[in-house]
Amino acid sequence: MTQEERIIAEARAWIGTPYRHQASIKGAGTDCLGLLRGIWRAVLGSEPEPVPPYTEDWAEPARREVLFEAAERWLLRKSIAEVARGDVLLFRMRDSGIAKHLGIQAETGRKAGFIHAYTGHGVIESPLSQPWQRRIVARFRFPLGAD
Repeated sequence: MTQEERIIAEARAWIGTPYRHQASIKGAGTDCLGLLRGIWRAVLGSEPEPVPPYTEDWAEPARREVLFEAAERWLLRKSIAEVARGDVLLFRMRDSGIAKHLGIQAETGRKAGFIHAYTGHGVIESPLSQPWQRRIVARFRFPLGAD
């Protein structure tokens, strides 16, 4: 199984986990960052740095790109047009807002979809519809682990 397949299989194993801000426990609770952290632990091992407490607005009033900066520290940036299964998608929920949502690209092409922990829904697999696609601000891939 490739690393991308392991990432997607692990993300799908989290589906149904309730949404809990700052949590990262499969089956018990997670937010979008917690989902990414759980996948990292399952596929790559220990998390690369401790995650400090964070607010649900992700420092939006201060206009700090906290989530974007962390993604650039630990993930490998790709072109937004370079679509692949297993990619980490970073979203801006509003045009003038900061990036504050993450998901894992599960499928590409006509049936493009992604897995994410979404407030009020928990971990779900959603179509990567046009409203979601236009919110993608960056695309990353996990660093290579031991395949």
